[in-house]
Amino acid sequence: MKFGLIAAGLGSRLVSEGVEAPKPLVKVGGEPLLGRLLRIFLANGAESISLITNEEMTEVHQFLKAQELPVPLNVVIKSTPSSFHSFYELKPYLEGSKFCLTTVDPIFHEQEFSAYIQAFATNTADDALMGVTSYIDDEKPLYVKVEEPSMRITGYANQAYEGCKYVSGGIYCMNERALALLPEAMEKGVSRMRGFQQYLVDAGLHVRAFNFSKVIDIDHAEDIRKAEAFMKETKR
Repeated sequence: MKFGLIAAGLGSRLVSEGVEAPKPLVKVGGEPLLGRLLRIFLANGAESISLITNEEMTEVHQFLKAQELPVPLNVVIKSTPSSFHSFYELKPYLEGSKFCLTTVDPIFHEQEFSAYIQAFATNTADDALMGVTSYIDDEKPLYVKVEEPSMRITGYANQAYEGCKYVSGGIYCMNERALALLPEAMEKGVSRMRGFQQYLVDAGLHVRAFNFSKVIDIDHAEDIRKAEAFMKETKR
C-alpha cells in the first residue's frame, strides 16, 4: 500500500502559544510528528511514502533530506490553500494502488492503526475506509453519520446533531476509484477534505468508517500534553 502525508500547514496556533518548532517537527513523546508517521508507515508495509510541505518550512526540508528510507520518498514542496489542495498535488504519486493518507498531526494507538490498514488492505468491497473516533476534542469537528453495525458512512455534518457519535480523525484509506474522482471534485468547486469525503458518498462509492478509540490532533500546546499522556496510557 502507498502512503501519503499532508505536512503543509504552518501551525500558526502552536506558534502563537510559544511552540517554536514547525508543526511537522513538534515533538510528542520525544519524537517529531513527521518522523513518527514515517516510522509507522514503514512498519505497516509502505511501498512508497509521498508527502507535501510548504515552501516556508526550511527546517522540514532539511529533516527530509536527512532521511534514508528503504522505500521511495516523494517530496512535494508547494504552498497550498488547504489540505484538499495538498491532496490534489499528491495524486500522481498515489495512483495505481490502494493508499492511506493522513495529516501530519493525528496521534492514535499504533496497534489500532495497524488493524485499520489491514482491514482496508484485505477488503475488496470498500472504496474508502475513513478513520473516525468517538473522542471529540476538536474546535471544529467533522461529524460522521454511519449506519451501525455495518459502519457504512451515509454523510457528514459540520454541526453536532442528535445521536451523533463519531467525528473524522483525519486518516483516510482510499482506492483508485475514489482517487479518480479527485479532479472532478476540484472542477466542481470542492475546496476542503470534508467536502471531498461527502463527494465520495454522494457519488455512490462504498465508504465505511473504522473506529479509533482516540485520535488527538496537535493544534495547540495543550494538545501536546494530552497526546503524551495518551501515549503513556497505551504503553501500559
